[in-house]
Order: sequence, then structure tokens, then C-alpha cells
Amino acid sequence: QVQLVESGGGSVQSGGSLRLSCASSGYSGSLYCMGWFRQAPGKQREGVATIHMYGTTKYADSVKGRFTISRDNAKNTLYLQMNSLKPEDTGMYYCAADGAYLPTGICPLSVGDFGYWGQGTQVTVSS
Repeated sequence: QVQLVESGGGSVQSGGSLRLSCASSGYSGSLYCMGWFRQAPGKQREGVATIHMYGTTKYADSVKGRFTISRDNAKNTLYLQMNSLKPEDTGMYYCAADGAYLPTGICPLSVGDFGYWGQGTQVTVSS
């Protein structure tokens, strides 16, 4: 049973920074794709950033240049460094993972392409 446990959320003022972490366990193969998604109240869950186990990243346009996704495969941990935070970044942030092999090596930002999900960590940015 795959477990994904997020940490690092909190409340910050606009322009501040936070670093999210996601520890994974229980998967016997390789989690080729991992990613961060977020959901604001009353809105659909959306992709923020994804990373392939070989390092290829993909970002939503709204966070490019401000957020950085990374992963430590030896520690089975995913990270999201969030800088220059804005009020519109507020939401529940979810870690996601999937073991499907992708020939392109690029992990999509779509919710439906990820089979494993964490419980989420809240990020609140005040103006």
C-alpha cells in the first residue's frame, strides 16, 4: 500500500516562501512520476508541478519562475520550494505519484494520470 505524507504547509504573507515535503513509502516498484497539485475552496484540483524520476519537470504557467519541484529518489521524498507566494496560491496542496512508465519521460499535470495521493497540507497566503 503506497503512502504519501505531506508536510511543510502553513500561513505566510504575500511574497513569502514555504517548502513542502512529501515522504513516500510502501511501493515495490518505481514511482516514475511524482507531482504537486492544489485545490482552492470551490475550485477543481489543478496541477502545480510534476517531476519524472529521471529529473524532467513540468510547471503550471501560474507558478513558473516562483516554484521549484525536486525529488530525492534515495530518500523517497518529493519537495516543492515556493517563493514569491501570492494570495492566489492559497489552497490544499496534495502530493501525487504514479508508477506507470512514460516513454516521453515527461509527467503530465493532469489529475487523472496519478493513482496515488496524499492527504494534503494547507497553504494560506495573506495579502
